[in-house]
Amino acid sequence: LQQRLDDLRRGGDDEKVKNSSGSQGSPSDIYRYRTDYPCMGVCLIINNKNFDARTGMSVRDGTDVDAANVAKTFVKLGYKVRLLNDQTVDNMMKQMDAVAKEDHSQNASFVCVLLSHGDQEVIYGTDGFKKLETLIKCIKGHHCTSLVGKPKLFFIQACRGSEFDHGMETDSVVDETSAKIPVEADFLYAYSTAPGFYSWRNTSNGSWFIQSLCESLGKFSGQLELMQIMTRVNHKVAFYFESASNLPGFNGKKQIPSIVSMLTKDFYFPTK
Repeated sequence: LQQRLDDLRRGGDDEKVKNSSGSQGSPSDIYRYRTDYPCMGVCLIINNKNFDARTGMSVRDGTDVDAANVAKTFVKLGYKVRLLNDQTVDNMMKQMDAVAKEDHSQNASFVCVLLSHGDQEVIYGTDGFKKLETLIKCIKGHHCTSLVGKPKLFFIQACRGSEFDHGMETDSVVDETSAKIPVEADFLYAYSTAPGFYSWRNTSNGSWFIQSLCESLGKFSGQLELMQIMTRVNHKVAFYFESASNLPGFNGKKQIPSIVSMLTKDFYFPTK
């Protein structure tokens, strides 16, 4: 019996390897998301600037500059942009649910840009906060089947805590091969800052992260893969920005975005 079980186990492993090696398409196709759909997809922008006094959250001056910059950037990349201002928590949930129920079969991807106050693992609506995981749960594979196997990109400009990055002086610059796919697969979360840290925003020019994101997407799309572009965003924020403030303890601070990827292929924005 043990010998038979061992044989079955080996047979199962061999079968998985055979199926994997026998997939259709060239190696480059296997490791590259398709973008030859009629539309690149929906880009949902939620721009929260004004908050209920009971939240204790201040007005986010400069966020309208971010929203306009993001909208312009993703229109150029071929997305159908939806810009929503000052959304309550309930409205944010309803908007995400509505997107999840749409048919994305003719779309290559989905993009969501959240511009708001935040804290560790939460994002604010105008009247309170919600866990980010709860907000985006409806986009996961078992809820939104027409986006299964397609990149779902989230760009989040929000604080993730109140800690400051003081910086450090330095002298140098430093294809689906099975019938199943994980429900967490094909997501990318690009946070403006590292966990626990403050996220900086200029009241005139917008946030450091969104400025760098839009500039890098405009400059490198069609040339570089998305994760390469995001590395350039990290570089821009890390080396080209530093806070200048007369407030005690707020001057000379730094920031580094945090990119969390569950993408399973390379993603290239197509050239126009």
